[in-house]
Amino acid sequence: LVRELVKQPSLSRLAGDEFYPGPDVRSDAEIDLALRDGIETQWHLSGTARMGTKTDRMAVVDPGGRVRGVDRLRVADASIMPQVTNGNTNSPTIMIAEKLSDVILKRAVLPRIDLPVWQHTDWANVQR
Repeated sequence: LVRELVKQPSLSRLAGDEFYPGPDVRSDAEIDLALRDGIETQWHLSGTARMGTKTDRMAVVDPGGRVRGVDRLRVADASIMPQVTNGNTNSPTIMIAEKLSDVILKRAVLPRIDLPVWQHTDWANVQR
């Protein structure tokens, strides 16, 4: 999709030569392999002090943000996300801070609202 976009007249004059994964990498399988072998996270780090239940052996903090085995220490940032989000971490990190500040201040939890999440039926191709 990115290759298609940069070939458009409005962007083509701005685009240089492709350096990664390279013009010789063409098929979906080749692109998948290149991404698995060569991509790392850099800016949106999360999940390094994962939150979880007592039975989750990989969890560093409990659902209240308390660090297991350390008294009077809580973590309320992106590091407690159980896994990396597929978007920017700013909004979920603010939510974590808001929710855990309510826990720390012993404020009542707001009632849960379940709403459907819309997803286009042809989401894989709709933006082409």
